Amino acid sequence: MSDSLERLYQAVIAARDLDPATSRTARLFQRGPSKMAKKLAEEAIEVVIDAVNGKTDAVVRESADLLYNLIVLWASAGVKPEDVWREMGRREDMLGIAEKLPKSAVKMPKVLASKALPAKPLSAKALSKATASPAVRRRIVALEGRSSHKRH
Repeated sequence: MSDSLERLYQAVIAARDLDPATSRTARLFQRGPSKMAKKLAEEAIEVVIDAVNGKTDAVVRESADLLYNLIVLWASAGVKPEDVWREMGRREDMLGIAEKLPKSAVKMPKVLASKALPAKPLSAKALSKATASPAVRRRIVALEGRSSHKRH
């Protein structure tokens, strides 16, 4: 998957300076980050609506549009795919690949709160040492025959 996103990123960078009259990508760059963000949000909403309505084929199509618009915004912001993959790796080391980091240390398990990123950046070696402890990883297990229900 990351190879496809890397190819898309390279194509977006290459199209950035094309004629905006013929290139959607160049037109987005010409219109700026706020237009890019608006398009990204629109696509995300379309994915959500199609998913809620059970339209799998539409979710696939709209997800491709969502990824395209995300990559355009990344390129505009100077973010490279490897920057995101590095962050994904850091998070996987802390919580496992199927978890999202809490927004604050208050919601973070105590063992992880002490490993949260400090105010000043760590060196790559120090960051690796601070986040690589296998004791802080939670094992993700699939429970067959169980369905999840939200309680209200």
